[in-house]
Amino acid sequence: MKRILVTGASRGIGKAIAQRLKDEGYEVVTHSFKSEGTDLKFDIANREECRRVIDADIAANGPYYGVVLNAGIASDNPFPALEDEQWDNVLRTDLDGFYNVLKPIIMPMISSRIKGRIIALSSISGVVGNRGQVNYSAAKAGVIGAVKALAVELAKRGITVNAVAPGVIETDMIKDMPVEEVKKAIPMRRFGKSEEVAALVSYLVSEEAGYLTRQVISINGGMF
Repeated sequence: MKRILVTGASRGIGKAIAQRLKDEGYEVVTHSFKSEGTDLKFDIANREECRRVIDADIAANGPYYGVVLNAGIASDNPFPALEDEQWDNVLRTDLDGFYNVLKPIIMPMISSRIKGRIIALSSISGVVGNRGQVNYSAAKAGVIGAVKALAVELAKRGITVNAVAPGVIETDMIKDMPVEEVKKAIPMRRFGKSEEVAALVSYLVSEEAGYLTRQVISINGGMF
């Protein structure tokens, strides 16, 4: 059975992705920072902790076929009011987390000749930028750059690397948004659902998506 690690799988988009992949027969290894009913617990901003926990899981259960890098944080503020800690925490989690999680995973995947799948969750903010999210936009744009470069490195091994860039999705992260005002900026006049993002990820991890790599796929109701 193909093993897939889904980070940030305790709620929201990550939980929907994990459930979709389980329903499709994958062996899903779930992660969260607080281990809320998930298989692995580590802080994606902590490089040594990532390496220790992931190495131990691979040693015990074998390499992963796929990785869905979903875990992340946001800490919004207009740039003049942005605190050093807000910049550092978001970049260390959302961008450094890409490196911290994937670094111990890639070589076992290569050594086992697994034609694997890597999907990183970026954001509309990383594609077009967003007011009050300079830190988040920078991190998510960095993820896109990392995806494109890593995809080139791994293409000859049959490992695909893609980014998914959601728009406004119905999760806890939108609870403080002016809902009706935001919907006016979305041509479809509604927010997306976590299950819709999960369906896209499901395709990207499938065998049928073996020729699709180095892409950023936006799912945002037509916002751009």
